[in-house]
Amino acid sequence: MDLAAFFTLLAVGLVVVAIIMTTLWLLGLRFRNFSYVDIGWSANFAVLAILYASLTEGWLPRRWLIAAMFTFWGARLAAHLATRILGEPEEGRYVRLREEWGQKGNLNAKFLAFFLFQGGLNVFLILPLLLACLNPAPGFHALEIAGVVVWVLGLAGESLADRQLAAFKRNPENRGKVCNTGLWRYSRHPNYFFEWTIWIGYALFALASPFGWIALATPLLMLHFLVNVTGVKATEEQALRSRGDAYRAYQATTSAFIPLPPRKPGAMR
Repeated sequence: MDLAAFFTLLAVGLVVVAIIMTTLWLLGLRFRNFSYVDIGWSANFAVLAILYASLTEGWLPRRWLIAAMFTFWGARLAAHLATRILGEPEEGRYVRLREEWGQKGNLNAKFLAFFLFQGGLNVFLILPLLLACLNPAPGFHALEIAGVVVWVLGLAGESLADRQLAAFKRNPENRGKVCNTGLWRYSRHPNYFFEWTIWIGYALFALASPFGWIALATPLLMLHFLVNVTGVKATEEQALRSRGDAYRAYQATTSAFIPLPPRKPGAMR
């Protein structure tokens, strides 16, 4: 692998996402809505995928296949989040951060650092693509094919979970209720589980390239964030505040992350 090209592209990626995230931070200041960071975080993957696939000289079909995978996933997630964020009040977890950080001063600077940190994560998490794009070996490896299959399964599951939740929320009879139908009957966060599956697919794809083992860090990091930071933990805290005992009852019978058969009330967790 060309290490000079690798580190140069990392630097270019950092500059690009810094510009994007700083712009979104300014919009957040203007409209008092820092939820825009979620749209930027998702869209950055599509931007970086196209950028890296264009600037590298690895085997053409490989680099554009994985670029298409990242671009489709990132653009789809950004569009989904945009429909939920644009024109709406700031999301609950950012309102809470605003309250917590505002008590200690330098609120806007802290949010700028938060936006830039998310951009830095983009550059790290897209390493599976960069490693694959620098691979000159012709032909697809079995690990790359397996990665595509796992990615497709993850994308299909995440898309289905999102559609089921959206349909549940559109029904006025469900106002204030907890979605426990479809995939949501087996996991409280099937969208996050299948998103993690997508990252396993990316890592598998990268394993066929030189230094591809580095990519194994990305699904592990994503698992940490999805479960302990911005995903399950933050969403559950907000759900408990907004739905109270109804959500506690849901927690008692439904797996938090991995889809599993529902438990009987009072059963061991």
